[in-house]
Amino acid sequence: MENKEAKFDQSYLKMAHVWAGNSYCKRRQVGALIVKNRMIISDGYNGTPSGFENVCEDETGTTKQYVLHAEANAITKVAKSNNSSEGATLYVTDSPCIECSKLIIQAGISRVVYDREYRITDGLALLQRAGVQVDHLKMK
Repeated sequence: MENKEAKFDQSYLKMAHVWAGNSYCKRRQVGALIVKNRMIISDGYNGTPSGFENVCEDETGTTKQYVLHAEANAITKVAKSNNSSEGATLYVTDSPCIECSKLIIQAGISRVVYDREYRITDGLALLQRAGVQVDHLKMK
């Protein structure tokens, strides 16, 4: 059973990487999937809010302050649906920041699987402190 779960983890994380390709951000494209009972209940990628231009960076290459992270987009999308993220797993290409980690905790997500570790790891520490299972699955 453990090998089967590991295979699903890899598949969902690969799908998060594919989903990241939808982002218009140039500095970093991030994708996220929320999975519950082996069903994708939400998805997201980093980008600007609905109705804004699809430009994530200013003329100096700095990310605009109002750009939403992939995790935030996935969580707000599931909040607008009839699904519940309680007990779900979040698959995300990059480790969550502190702000997204707070949303993950409040959304009841019980596990986070990520590929690339971001240079600031305070979000991971907060998730672990809250009892969220955090798994670093390095993709090849």
